[in-house]
Amino acid sequence: MTTNVLVTVYETLLCSPGMNEAVKIDVKMNRKTVLLLNSLIEGSLTKEGSGSSELLKLVPAEDADELRFFAEECLKKAGLKELSEKMKALSSK
Repeated sequence: MTTNVLVTVYETLLCSPGMNEAVKIDVKMNRKTVLLLNSLIEGSLTKEGSGSSELLKLVPAEDADELRFFAEECLKKAGLKELSEKMKALSSK
């Protein structure tokens, strides 16, 4: 599938009826998975990360912010916020 066709499919899916409706998701996962998920979300949404993929170019800023907020909330609920911050500080050195 060419990139243009894939982009069109994603754009169509993202703007289809009901996509902006809120859903409640009750998720139970281990702390390791929460930490990895947060790292993947953050890395994908930054310019330095893999944010150059065609799908992520289509993500509106407010949706990217919502993903970041979700990742942060997962960290807080798992008690990993401080650990994540220390890991970021280590990786930036």
